[in-house]
Amino acid sequence: MDIKEACFSIEFFKNISEKSAAALIACGSLRRFPKGAHLYWDKEMNHTLYIVIDGFVSLYKINSQGERKTVFLLGKGELVNEEVLQNMPASINCEAFESSLVLCFGKTDLLAVMRHDFELTKLILDSLALKNRRLYRQLKNTSNSVHGEKKIAAKLWRLSKDYGIPHEEGTLINMDLSVTYLADMLGSRRETVSRQLKHLTEQGLVHVKRGKIIIPDRDALSVFFKSP
Repeated sequence: MDIKEACFSIEFFKNISEKSAAALIACGSLRRFPKGAHLYWDKEMNHTLYIVIDGFVSLYKINSQGERKTVFLLGKGELVNEEVLQNMPASINCEAFESSLVLCFGKTDLLAVMRHDFELTKLILDSLALKNRRLYRQLKNTSNSVHGEKKIAAKLWRLSKDYGIPHEEGTLINMDLSVTYLADMLGSRRETVSRQLKHLTEQGLVHVKRGKIIIPDRDALSVFFKSP
């Protein structure tokens, strides 16, 4: 896959002008990051905007106890780090959750194109606004008033919405989502999440098969985590 094919494989490039697309293709590059490789580190200066073409990348923080908390898991077509447009160090770590192909644009080149294309600027703002909305939902779902099983149910429902594909048993979350990583996303212990996930499977709300998670009925899962 060359850079032009990569660009037009995602919705972002289908929504900007031909002139802007041509300018970005001319200055962009493609990079393959193996699983576990970091695109950038928290507090380091980074001057590159990344867009996922294939695979998934994880944005995570390390808390004061040295525990890892996954904030976002981003897939195909999603902008990774819109905040790069500020002249400040990164505020989060970014790691390839699995082998990932990523579009790279230098900040200076991107700003030059944005100056002549309001729609491009709006798309970047829209992407950042969507992250804010997702973060607000996370804050709600990770409050102490939300039962652990409901937190997991809400997270799996969201992942099935964003990354689900049809499956004969319902909706398959199309990624290798281990219990350890799910615990990182929820800020919980692995043993706790494993126990709560087992309860969800016993209720028929979740199926776990060969390391994959299937949601038999997304509406039923939604009713479960929204119930008082």
